[in-house]
Amino acid sequence: MTSLKTDPNIPDPDGFYNELIEAHEGLSDEDSAALNARLILFLANQVGNRDVLRQAIAAAKSPSAT
Repeated sequence: MTSLKTDPNIPDPDGFYNELIEAHEGLSDEDSAALNARLILFLANQVGNRDVLRQAIAAAKSPSAT
C-alpha cells in the first residue's frame, strides 16, 4: 500500500504558494472555489491512487492539518 507523503516535497514551496495565490487574484469567491475544485481534480488524477487520495481526504479533515 502506498502512503500519503506528509513531509515537504515541493521544491520552492513559497514560490508555489505565491503562484497559487496569484491564480486567485481578481476572482470572485465563486470563481475561486471553482478554480480550487478543478485544481483538486487535476491533482487527484495525477496522484491516481485511491488509497492515497482517501488518506489525503482524512488528513485534510483533521483539525491538526493546518
